[in-house]
Amino acid sequence: MEPYLIPVVLAAVFAAFTVSAAAGFGGSLILVPTLALVLGTKSGVALAALLLAANNVVKVAAYRRTLPYRKAAPIIVLVTLGVFLGAKLLIAAPERAVTIAVMVSFVVAFLAESLDLTRWRRIGSPVLAFASGATSGFSGTSGPLKGLALRGLGLDRLHLVGALSLTSLVGDVTKTAIWTDASLLVGRDYLVALVCVPLMFSATFLGRRFNTRIGERGYTGLFWAVMVGYTGRLLATL
Repeated sequence: MEPYLIPVVLAAVFAAFTVSAAAGFGGSLILVPTLALVLGTKSGVALAALLLAANNVVKVAAYRRTLPYRKAAPIIVLVTLGVFLGAKLLIAAPERAVTIAVMVSFVVAFLAESLDLTRWRRIGSPVLAFASGATSGFSGTSGPLKGLALRGLGLDRLHLVGALSLTSLVGDVTKTAIWTDASLLVGRDYLVALVCVPLMFSATFLGRRFNTRIGERGYTGLFWAVMVGYTGRLLATL
């Protein structure tokens, strides 16, 4: 990485961690394209997963009192299965295929919103959960589908953020383990994650404080703002 890019990357990391801590998801919206641009698609997706996995440990600790283990468990299992499949596909896929997959994942999210799947939340959540895991494992981001799947559980904002954090942690740890075994992640990547630890704590504190002050209505706006952000990325790739 060129030295002049380091401040840009660190700023993107801090912004991603803050948004993720406030909304429960959305970190990949910033982190994946930034790292993919700097390091290449595969390396960027893999490093983003490692950083987000480490950050989710801090987030889960921060929201430890509002982690809905029982309600989120089925979603987590389906997401993990999807992640495993998608991550395995990433290892064997050529760089161009992975880049296209990033675009396709947003097309899927756009169609999900267009069809208004929230009317069938309980029925659609398992399907969206597995699809979010698969797109996350293959393209590095699953925000829209994961958000819709967990929003279907009808949780308040703190428990929803807790569920999103817990689900993201399991998914990102799964990806990190698979990609480390496949040598997509090496020692220097873990060193980068270690350097970013102070950013994880400060950004999580800032994001959680913001979440607790905006109320349910404000969080709903934030949730859909992140969803619009993902849609914006979709439009930008057309």
